[in-house]
Amino acid sequence: MEKIFAIGDIHGSADKLFALMDRLDMDPGHDLLVFIGDYIDRGPFSYDVVEYLIDLKRRVEKVVFLKGNHEDMLLKYLSGHDRFTYLMNGGQSTLDSYLKRKKPDQRHPVPAAHLAFFESLVLYHETKDFLFVHAGFKKKVPLDRQDPQDLLWIRSEFIDSDYDFGKRVVFGHTPFRKPLVMPNKIGIDTGAVYGNKLTCVKLPDMVFFQA
Repeated sequence: MEKIFAIGDIHGSADKLFALMDRLDMDPGHDLLVFIGDYIDRGPFSYDVVEYLIDLKRRVEKVVFLKGNHEDMLLKYLSGHDRFTYLMNGGQSTLDSYLKRKKPDQRHPVPAAHLAFFESLVLYHETKDFLFVHAGFKKKVPLDRQDPQDLLWIRSEFIDSDYDFGKRVVFGHTPFRKPLVMPNKIGIDTGAVYGNKLTCVKLPDMVFFQA
């Protein structure tokens, strides 16, 4: 039976990501690995996190990378659409981490492979029993009609709801001291960048791994 491993918001915490991955009893040729978004910003090692994830794509048969609101803000920053919001939300630490690795012939700080990674991120992922999304869903709205802004940013309206989305929702974005487990949802952002742990949930067993 396929197992699913879903990992919460990393935010440039490379050391915690590496330690967590070492603890997973995962079969890289069979099990599904889902990252919930927010790989960058706030923490000091965003470049290292993304470099690791790109390499992981080559080593794990089935891996899904969701887009977080921070990746969305970065893409808007790089395209010149909204530079202020990104810098106000911890983006400078990511820019610093990229500038340290910038090669003289590079046009801007984010290398092409990393930019391609950011542009390839998806807004949600669905399996037989679970839905995976960065922030959450609006109730009573079909999946294909959800507003991307809600998928990336929604908080209390989703978290406080006992609405049945048809499948249990696994999400990040809003940090909790420990994983939030409710009948209709599982929150796995445990504030790794704020000095707390990085969390992975193994499904359907509901076993938690932390680093």
